Amino acid sequence: MTEQQPHRFERGTDGPKVIVAGLDGSDSSMRAAAYAAGLARRQHAMLALVYVQPILPAGAALGVPVGDTTGEVADSLVAEIQEATERFRDAWDVRWEFHTFRGDPYNGLVTAADELKADAVVVGASESAGHRFIGSVAVRLVKAGRWPVTVVP
Repeated sequence: MTEQQPHRFERGTDGPKVIVAGLDGSDSSMRAAAYAAGLARRQHAMLALVYVQPILPAGAALGVPVGDTTGEVADSLVAEIQEATERFRDAWDVRWEFHTFRGDPYNGLVTAADELKADAVVVGASESAGHRFIGSVAVRLVKAGRWPVTVVP
């Protein structure tokens, strides 16, 4: 016969309350954002869409305005997301925020998830062949073991 354990206090919710989805403009990241939006809708969670602006590499400092370019990418992503939410307003009842962080994609998403107190992270599968050698952002997030991570193909 097993002894009953005292009931532990819960915050009164089932499932995640903040879902972070990484966006970089790639097809897989857009699918990840759509998947995360559906999850957020079903869980009544806040969807935090995160774009990580790359830090200016030393070699690019020779006159290439990378900061402006990444800012344009962020603006473009916001416009695309706002257009999609307007188009699907009746079917897409999701609370969402858009955030930009600076750094490499892995550290930027870790910072975002920590600062936004994420309960789950959703990212797209890497579309880069080079990640076979250095590891994808998704694999590194899973290995960190700090949040449930969903990788969308």
